[in-house]
Amino acid sequence: MAQPAAHLSDLVDFVGASPSSYHAAHEVARRAEDAGFVRVDESEPYSGDPGGYVLVRDGAVVAWRIPSGADATTGFRIVGAHTDSPTFKLKPVPELSSYGWQQVPVEVYGGPLVNSWLDRDLGLAGRLVDRDGGTHLVRTGAVMRIPQLAIHLDRAVNDGLVLNRQTHLQPVWGIDGGDVLERLASAAGLSAGDVAGHDVVAFDTQRGAVFGGREEFLACGRLDNLSSVHAGLAALLASDGGPQVEVLIAFDHEEVGSETRSGASGPILPDVLQAITTALGGGTDELRRALAVSSCVSADAGHAVHPNYPERHDPTHRPLPGAGPLLKINANQRYASDGVGIAMWRQACAAADVPVQEFVSNNAVPCGSTIGPLTATRLGLTTVDVGIALLSMHSAREMCGVTDPGQLTDALTAYLSGS
Repeated sequence: MAQPAAHLSDLVDFVGASPSSYHAAHEVARRAEDAGFVRVDESEPYSGDPGGYVLVRDGAVVAWRIPSGADATTGFRIVGAHTDSPTFKLKPVPELSSYGWQQVPVEVYGGPLVNSWLDRDLGLAGRLVDRDGGTHLVRTGAVMRIPQLAIHLDRAVNDGLVLNRQTHLQPVWGIDGGDVLERLASAAGLSAGDVAGHDVVAFDTQRGAVFGGREEFLACGRLDNLSSVHAGLAALLASDGGPQVEVLIAFDHEEVGSETRSGASGPILPDVLQAITTALGGGTDELRRALAVSSCVSADAGHAVHPNYPERHDPTHRPLPGAGPLLKINANQRYASDGVGIAMWRQACAAADVPVQEFVSNNAVPCGSTIGPLTATRLGLTTVDVGIALLSMHSAREMCGVTDPGQLTDALTAYLSGS
């Protein structure tokens, strides 16, 4: 069983090491390799030998363990999550001067609660691509801020804050001086002229912290969805090994629709499963047979009932922090959970001695979605959607219960182990 305090501290460390999706994928791979997993080059044939393997494609990462005695029709137990979070992405020309101020031109990425990013100490992180095609992970400390207009200059602000995404959300960097790209390049040992392309985002530099009258809550950035990536990795490393091939897939770009080469609508998961089947001596038909006995747990954060806005929630399903992972259900299949997947998840939670709480949306409030329906559609897998309960989802700083990440890890461990 995950020890709550140690597990929570490790989650905060993981989030701190993962200011961008590229850093998150790198951190998963680093931890897996430290545990004995072998790094895979996608351009080379895969090994079918028993043991653990890991590969990184851009901001996505896949780690898997092949059990002894596996053959080409051995099924897969898959935990799916995503590495990206709502943020602001650096525009191609990262220089903007305005009335003597130097600013950083950014574009909104996904659906952040933009007001939560005001007056926070922000850094930049991501990857630079040099003129030879080499990639370099970079991050800064706190280098910029999106300053809010003083109330003296907008007396009606507390009656309704409206932020123009183009004009009101450009961070302040300095006063007439300092090159943003040069600062990023120097962190990678490059000059600005060496940089041919970049994928860089803003992140809140404040570290996660425990709070509450009984220290029962965690406040932290990017819990949606690094909480699930961390839980999936911890479960894979903690699993004693089940009868099927255990897989963790953390996709990129879920927050913007998943339609990329490293997203859930892209080819990365089918590519890896086919390559594993080939390494085990099979072909297309063997993969079909393996998928027929496979399953997927789509792990993505969900909503706790908000005490200030109870009318936004279903009146009979009101999840709370500390009451166990969410089982996410939607009649219109915005979540992939069905009776078979629900029973599978309940079995795993019972084996881990972890409580379960159901989440459904208020019929008058549109429901979000996850990588679950995409994975089920592409591969025909029994899939169930789960996750920890959050308040302030898509804020720069979200919150959950201190026991929630560990409980999700325990349930995922039981699932991967075949319990």
